[in-house]
Parts: sequence; C-alpha cells; structure tokens
Amino acid sequence: MHLEGSCHCRAVRFSLEADSPVPFMHCHCFICRKTAGGGGYAINLGGDARTLKVRGAKHLGTYHAVMREEGQRARRSKAERKFCLQCGSALWLWDPRWPELVHPHASAVDTPLPKPPEVVEGMLEFVANWVDVPKGRGHRHYQAFPDESLAEWHERHGLKG
Repeated sequence: MHLEGSCHCRAVRFSLEADSPVPFMHCHCFICRKTAGGGGYAINLGGDARTLKVRGAKHLGTYHAVMREEGQRARRSKAERKFCLQCGSALWLWDPRWPELVHPHASAVDTPLPKPPEVVEGMLEFVANWVDVPKGRGHRHYQAFPDESLAEWHERHGLKG
C-alpha cells in the first residue's frame, strides 16, 4: 500500500510503500508514550525503507532514546526516531538492526488506513495509570512485546500486501 504522511505544520512530507499498513498495536512503552503517545501509546506501521521519500528533510530531527533497563547502565538506542524540528510531530522510527524497515507513526500518515480486525495492547508493564486500556473482544494484552511480529500479525489476518 502506498502511504503519504506529514508533520502537523507540513514542513516535512514523506511517502513510502508498506506491506504492513494496518495499525495493529498500541505500544505503551515508556519511550513511545513520551515521544509520540498522545493517547498514552504510539502506533507504528511497517514500511519498506528503500521506498521512503522525504520532502523538507532539512526540518527533520533525530532522537536516540535513552534505554533504561533495571540492573543495567543507561544507554542510547541505535534506533533513529525522526520528528519535525518546527512543530515536534513524531514521524517515523528507523533501526539499523533492521535496515530494510521503516516504521511510520500511524498518527503521521495522511493516507486513510485500514481499521485493524484486532488491536494488540503491547508493553503494558509501562502503561500510564491514567490510560484506560481497552479490554474485551478485539483486544489482546501483552506485558511486553507480542509473541508475533508485525509481519506475522498481518499474515495471520490475511492482510499482507
């Protein structure tokens, strides 16, 4: 699926192709919640990094999150979280461990996205106490990341592009 996206002020616009365009997971981790989670979580899609085209790249900032894990020293993530320097909108994440993938935030995508048949509520060990996590049919809960990958979830639901 072809996706078009932008920041709030439209200084940065981007496009890419995505085989995994359905917003399947609310990520409640501390980093996503703090950097992009207006609802207390962020929703990332899976796209082909080779197809990413950016207009307004001079307005892009990069943030390498500080990883704080119990019993370990804090360290900087290698993952690049891109955002607009003008308006602060979170745009996408790229991680050199998986260079073929780029993960645009669903909130930055302007193309109408398909509604997911189920939503994964992930990283619930970090959920903010003020967030009302949806329960019941159509929501699967995980204290950490789900057992299946973004691609596997799309395949299981017959949504792989």
